[in-house]
Order: sequence, then structure tokens, then C-alpha cells
Amino acid sequence: MKKLITAQKAAALIPDNAYVTVSSASGLNCPDTVLGALGKRYEVEGQPVNLTMIHPIAAGDMYGIPGIEHLAKPGLIKKVIAGSLPSGPSSLPMPNIWRMIVENEIAGYNVPSGVLFDLHKDAAAKRPGVLTKVGLDTFVDPDRQGCAMNALAEAEPLVSKIEFANETWLHFHPLVPNVAIIRATTSDERGNLSFEHEGGVLGAVDQALAVRNNGGIVIAQVKRLTKAGTLKPHHVHVPCNLVDYVVVAPDQMQTTMVQYDPAISGEIFHPESAFEIAPWGTEKVIARRAAMQLQKGMTANLGFGISANVPRILLEEGMNGDVTWVIEQGAVGGMPLLGFAFGCAANADAIVPASTQFTYFQGGGFDIALLSFLQIDQYGNVNVSKLPGKPYLTAGCGGFVDITTHAKKLVFSGYFKAGAKQRIDDGQLIIELEGKTRKFINDVDHVTFSGRMAIERGQDVTYVTERCVMKLTSDGLMVTEIAPGMDLDNDILSQADFPLLVSENIKEMDNRIFVECPMDLTLSEVNHGR
Repeated sequence: MKKLITAQKAAALIPDNAYVTVSSASGLNCPDTVLGALGKRYEVEGQPVNLTMIHPIAAGDMYGIPGIEHLAKPGLIKKVIAGSLPSGPSSLPMPNIWRMIVENEIAGYNVPSGVLFDLHKDAAAKRPGVLTKVGLDTFVDPDRQGCAMNALAEAEPLVSKIEFANETWLHFHPLVPNVAIIRATTSDERGNLSFEHEGGVLGAVDQALAVRNNGGIVIAQVKRLTKAGTLKPHHVHVPCNLVDYVVVAPDQMQTTMVQYDPAISGEIFHPESAFEIAPWGTEKVIARRAAMQLQKGMTANLGFGISANVPRILLEEGMNGDVTWVIEQGAVGGMPLLGFAFGCAANADAIVPASTQFTYFQGGGFDIALLSFLQIDQYGNVNVSKLPGKPYLTAGCGGFVDITTHAKKLVFSGYFKAGAKQRIDDGQLIIELEGKTRKFINDVDHVTFSGRMAIERGQDVTYVTERCVMKLTSDGLMVTEIAPGMDLDNDILSQADFPLLVSENIKEMDNRIFVECPMDLTLSEVNHGR
């Protein structure tokens, strides 16, 4: 097989100053063997140097798949342009790639994942960059940070704000990669790639096209080889004409902390009894209240964090399948997985390319997004992308900005304060020890979602916490529901840095939410008007 080479030879093909695009989603589909060989080559030879690394979604994790961390060496990388980066708990040390960005050793850019996929499509078609509404009035906007994560990035902007056809747009400048490192399950002798053991296809086709059409090289890491002609044409996601070299890594991990689970790749289907329901506690209370925003027949985007538990609420209530879940890594339907496996789904109806999924998100084709929050401010702005001091606790914006820009309905879920000790007793929420960190503050540290733009676009925005429910209005955040056991003044209004409005029709949150047994949830039918 002419295209078959070792990881070491693949690493030797990457020149100085290359623009390297990597297909991965944390541990999912990460071509870690090739990235590891590239890092080793630099340690031995001091080459290549000054790479620009492009990651629509993070490459690697903090739990055994280093990914981009292999390359976090002075001189090897000049820039990182990423939708997200490996993240983890505060108990783990800061990854070197984060340290290099924080200490301004390399230029760091956090670009919405969907926009990065769009940039690949435009590079492949030789178009002049991306014109989009995604990111207006957020940290993506040049009027704020313009995606820059540090001073080196600020000095070399990659996005401009322009007027076109009497409207304001963001223009992302052309980004042309000349090396692609992608991953699949199987390559045949010609270099056709299939993904039968993967939890997603991600953006492999778009990344390979962008590189092929601009005269670069495409390196594919796979688990195994097969004879030419044995892969069914409909099973091939990346055809041989887009692949230059193939590296075999038989022990590649399917995703974070998972060597191989056939349910993640849709090869087997689990019975409903195989899925655990959400454990009892205040987090479940929040997920239950978020679930009440749904309607039967909806298509709902699901984000990481508390919101990821909502499908388990419907499962417990006997309503599994009443809502179709769509996740940015490409899964449609099924049961989204939790923890390390988030981004994958078991029993999925389909797994589409992530780039296709993002087109769906950016255009607002779905009904509702259930997302989480770190901070919320007086304008309704939401921060999920940056925490001062320990930035690696959040991966960056990922697809959050793409998803929220044109979503019809948005539900942001989280704890009212961080660090509070709380319990539920006899249907009442009880605060045993107040939290030290306020999450409702005057100005968020990073605007990942713009409340001002939401009002301008007429989006329906709800904020769900264990203590109360709030709505975004043109006058500010309004408390519409309060949890049983809470004192409005002492436990809610005085615990925010800015004045919260209170609805004239404020009511108590449904008491069924605060009782451990199933709540007999019912959902009305959605009317799509089609």
C-alpha cells in the first residue's frame, strides 16, 4: 500500500510555518499517535517550527489523550486557533498549552467551532473568508476581544466588523491550512476512509478538502486496513482522492476514557434500562425545571453541564424519544451520554458531520437550546468561555456562540451561587451554608452570549436555577418563579450584584420538582406550523 507510512514519517512531512488543521473533539476521534510523533520529532530535531494549529473542536483531553499537549513546546507552535481546548477540574494542573497562551508565549484565538468549519469550506472553494452574524456583541466581536485570548493575538486580528447590504456583519479573514491530520476507523488500500467505530465524523471531509484544494497534504490515522474494494461506497466518508498518507494506530482510543464501546458508534442499541437516571439532588431539580420548557416533538440542542441531564429526566418520566436531541459533534436523536462520553449518543438516529450540524445550528433550524452558564450579568449576557485565574476549567466557547445566535428559545441552567451547601427537605429547598462566589454579577468576565442581541432578535431566553426562574426582558432580568423554602429578598435579590426585577405574577416553582419520586411530567405538542 503506497500511502501507508509510520507516524514518525508522517511527522517528518510537516514543514516549518505550516497551517495544520486537526480533526478531533477532545478524546473523540483524536489522531493522538500522529500528534505524539510530531511532538517527539520536535524534541529530537528541533523541527518543525512556528506551526499554526487549527482546531475546530479541542484535540485531546486531560485524562490520558494528550492531543495538542504533545505540541505545547516553545518554538514548535506560533499560533493556536481553536473552538475549544482541553479542559478539566481545578484539582489537575494547568495544561502547558493553556500556560503558553496565558503567558503570551504563543498567539491564542478562541473562534466559534462552526465558524472554523465554515472557514475550511471557504478555503476549499477559494472564497474570501466568512461573512456571518455569529458572534456579534460577544467576545468574538472586534468591539470586544475579537476572539483574541492574549496580547499576541490582539496584535494580529483575524476578524473584522463590516457593513454589507445595509447590515452589520463579522468578516473572518481567510484561513488556509496546508496540512490536515484526521482520523477514521478503517482505510482500504487506496486510502478510502470509513468511520464505523467512531462516535462522529466531525469535520474530516471539510478539513481534507480545504487542504487538498490548496495543494497541501492530508494524513489520516486509522485503526486498521482492509483490501481495496471491500468498503461499501456509502460507508466511505473521506474518499481516497483526498488522502495522501495513512498511519495505522491499532490501539487508538475511541474517546476519553473509552477504548471502544460499540454503542457510541451506533453498532449496538441499548435497552432503556441500561441508562441511569439522574441522581436526586439540587442539580436534578434544575434539570427538571429546564425539562418543563420542552414540548413533545421538539428538536433540542443540548450543552455540557447540568443541561446534559435533561434527557435522563424525560427517560425517568417515560418520555424518552418525545424530544430529538442534537449535539454539535454530530449525533441526532438517541440518548446523549454523560461525563467523559458527552458529545456522543447511544441509540442515535443518525450521526452527521459536525460541520453539517453547525449549519443547522447557525440557521436556527432547531426549536430550543438547553445550555449552562458560569456567569450572568445585568444585561442578560452569559459567560461560559472564560474564568480568570484558571482558564482551563472551561474549554472555551466551542459551538456555544454558533448555537445561540439564531436559536428561537434558549434555556440557561446553573446554580444561583457557586459553593453553596444546600439540601432538599420535605419539598423545600434549604440553604445550609451560603456560597461565596456570586454568579449574577454586574459584568461578566467574557460575553459568550449577548443579551442585547437576544432582545434585538426577539429570542425567548429563560434562566433556570435551583432558587428561582428568570426571564430576559428589555428592562433586565425578571424573577418569575421562586423555589419553595426560599426568601425572595434574602436568598435571591440580595445575592445578586445588580437589581433583579420581580414579576407582578411571580409564582412558586412547581412543587413536584422538589420531590424525589417521578413528577408525572407532561409535555404539550409543539406546533411547527408546517
